[in-house]
Amino acid sequence: MRMQSVLKLCLAATFACAAQASMAADKAKAPASQLSRDSHAALEKLYARVPLAKSLGPKAHAIPVFPSVVKAGLIIGGQYGEGALIKGGKTVGYYNTAGASYGLQAGAQQYGYAMFFMNAKALKELDSAAGFEVGVGPSVVVIDEGMAKNATTTTLKDDIYAFIFAQGGLMAGIGVQGNKISKIDPK
Repeated sequence: MRMQSVLKLCLAATFACAAQASMAADKAKAPASQLSRDSHAALEKLYARVPLAKSLGPKAHAIPVFPSVVKAGLIIGGQYGEGALIKGGKTVGYYNTAGASYGLQAGAQQYGYAMFFMNAKALKELDSAAGFEVGVGPSVVVIDEGMAKNATTTTLKDDIYAFIFAQGGLMAGIGVQGNKISKIDPK
């Protein structure tokens, strides 16, 4: 009897977290002009805080920026955010990032990230018909603050560099995660 109660509680918490992520995704559907402004502002803040990102910017072929991604989960989790693709200092497209995870996890957090696509081949993967699955295709290197202090643009030779910024909330755990980036048409 006690095991059934625990199972019911876990299922209820999972559905509550999924509902919270879904509501955040619905709220996140911003107009194109707002997505563009927020993405450019987030990129400028990243440049101000991380000199390596600022030096990679002019060398990047394009940079998708997701200023706000919401992630929540309890055993089963999800994440969602929208952003703009910046090329040559201008917004040239809009994308969402969505993912699901499963494993020992609990909590909610919000963060942003930018991916520096260093060549046209890597960018072409982003616009494939099925969307860009992180971890499949070109190599993606996540740059944390420690690596950013020791790396230079002459030592970096990969296709894509990702910077995570503006983290808030608390999400703990381990598990399997998938993330996909898809082109959208905001209003």
